[in-house]
Amino acid sequence: MAAPDWLERYRAGDRDRVWHELRQCGARLEETEQAVAAAVCDEMARRARSNVETVVARLRSEGYRFHTNDDEREPVEPFRPASEEAPALLGWLEERFGPVPLTVASWLRLVGDVWFVGTHPTWPDAAAADPLVVELEGLRWPGASMREFFAGESEAQAEGSDGEVFVLPVAPDALHKANVSGGPAYGFRLPDGSVDALFVGEVATPFVDHLNAVFAGGGFLGHGDAQPPWELRRRLTEGLLPL
Repeated sequence: MAAPDWLERYRAGDRDRVWHELRQCGARLEETEQAVAAAVCDEMARRARSNVETVVARLRSEGYRFHTNDDEREPVEPFRPASEEAPALLGWLEERFGPVPLTVASWLRLVGDVWFVGTHPTWPDAAAADPLVVELEGLRWPGASMREFFAGESEAQAEGSDGEVFVLPVAPDALHKANVSGGPAYGFRLPDGSVDALFVGEVATPFVDHLNAVFAGGGFLGHGDAQPPWELRRRLTEGLLPL
């Protein structure tokens, strides 16, 4: 069977159609298709990492201060690149919960942990704008075990449910990001052998669509008043790579 041309078309700009075809495949991929799909997801992750690094630099130049989502507002490093331990964590996730979507696997191996919660000097609503957070490795807590954390979350979610679907928590919800008591954490549904993950936030959205929406907002998902002012958004988003 000839290898599909998804990667070439993705790089050429036919991204929407490629993602549509990959999502239509579900978990039914032949070995050759699996390899090409994984290459597309790796390319997506590299582009996403470039966007993250660009937005971090631009926010800092604007005087944005990255900090914890609590009253202390301790400084936080907004981007921690994936460590050498990321592949081992991916293997553990697959053993513990079953198949992991390829977009999540690529993000874990090639991007890292992202925390955009913070304060802007002239935009008071930044905390309410649902800034991008994806923390899979837990690199902010070097002494903590994400395996123990995820296992504990799985057990807690299984209580009172059928336990067949687990939402792997990777971010506080929009209210918690703004230091307000909110709802369940955002995360990925597992097990899931699909190419693109289902990101469960305020609504369930394909992960790549979620990321594109966030980068279109300069690193923030908020809508209406809860998004960067137009001039700031233009400066943050100029030249970012579509995924």
